[in-house]
Amino acid sequence: MYNAYRTLIEDIAIAINGEYSAIQCYEILAQLAPNEKSRNQILEIRQDEINHYQAFTAIYTQLTGQQPTPELIEECPTAYLSGLKYSIEDEQKAVDFYLDIADQTQDLYIKETFKRAAADEQNHAVWFLYFLTRGQARS
Repeated sequence: MYNAYRTLIEDIAIAINGEYSAIQCYEILAQLAPNEKSRNQILEIRQDEINHYQAFTAIYTQLTGQQPTPELIEECPTAYLSGLKYSIEDEQKAVDFYLDIADQTQDLYIKETFKRAAADEQNHAVWFLYFLTRGQARS
């Protein structure tokens, strides 16, 4: 749930950490993927996360005059199916959080950057759900 006492800059820092963590996690998940098609899609999702990370970092730097210091905030599961489950939940939480960030600013660039990222995160969740259900159907 959105905490009204956090500032926009604090929320952007949290988003940067989330993207940084996702980038690391999806590298692991891609290595665990059962086939090249899944691996390539996960790497494409990872590239989206890199793009979000770079955009959020640029916004943070513009607002604060400082580079953020990203931190790994979550450990990624080391098994493929549990990694998919984790990723679905994480992506869905990011959607809501990014929309909250977009709602708290009047800056159109920041608003649109976070709305676009939210749409990407929703798309990622769908892909991870697809991989999960496909994997469980084969089990």
